[in-house]
Amino acid sequence: MDALAPGDPARIGPYRIIGRLGAGGMGRVYLARSEGGRTVAVKTVHDGFAQNREFRLRFAQEVAAARRVGGAWTAPVLDADTEGSAPWVATGYIPGPDLHEVVARSHGPLPPVSVLALANGLGHALSAIHRAGLVHRDLKPSNILVTADGPRVVDFGIARTLETPVDGLLTRTGAVIGSPGFMSPEQVRGERLTPASDVFGLGTVLAFAATGRTPFGALDSGAHALMFRIAEEEPDLSGLQPPVEELVRNCLRKEPARRPTTAELVARTRPGCPEPSWSGWVPVRAAFSTRTPRPRPIRRLLPQPVPAPHRP
Repeated sequence: MDALAPGDPARIGPYRIIGRLGAGGMGRVYLARSEGGRTVAVKTVHDGFAQNREFRLRFAQEVAAARRVGGAWTAPVLDADTEGSAPWVATGYIPGPDLHEVVARSHGPLPPVSVLALANGLGHALSAIHRAGLVHRDLKPSNILVTADGPRVVDFGIARTLETPVDGLLTRTGAVIGSPGFMSPEQVRGERLTPASDVFGLGTVLAFAATGRTPFGALDSGAHALMFRIAEEEPDLSGLQPPVEELVRNCLRKEPARRPTTAELVARTRPGCPEPSWSGWVPVRAAFSTRTPRPRPIRRLLPQPVPAPHRP
């Protein structure tokens, strides 16, 4: 957590601001306390973007999506004002680093038992998201918090309802919404998404957690090359151990219908899972029991134009 800077608000809505959790080009996330003493995270947007009608609409959609899912496996929405001059949302504060930090910086790849526990927790989280009629569309390590009570999925900025036939933004020339490297083949092609798309993302996350790399190439190898390999090539699963290798391979099937459902994922990973306590599910307990998570910048909610994938 960073100290407050000149110009930071003393209060947002009914919440007293304590410090900064993160900042980015789109806005800031503050640590705050309610009048009753509850610690919360308050996410705001910069004034310039608050005047952007499309951005404001997406912010309101993100809040509505998070409310529909609930807080069992996510950060629960406690309060929000999406209509005011300075939109904000308050969620429950979840102490713990994100999965990318754990694997890439503080610990390294996780052992198979922890990867299977991660798969079980994410299966529960995606089941809750899909029961709410949503597809997350951006499941990636930086959107997964590692806590003493299991993984938590955050950031519903680009979630969409299952009833939406085609996202209007995808019809714009070259517009692709998602994070290259963690997208499904159907997402790369701009096709209608189903819960199976999130299962593909889960497979990519598990491969990263187990090996420290993504199965379709380095994330800095370029969006075009990554998306082409996702759509056309088989994943590199070297370094994965059974039964993690089989689980990841099934999640990364090109055809959505051949991927396991979230219910199947939960059932396959339940044996040996540390439910209900989740005690010791990852070998980095000190990382999330004694520290504040690193600042998490607000991700750009508006889509980035990315040309369709092509052969290098």
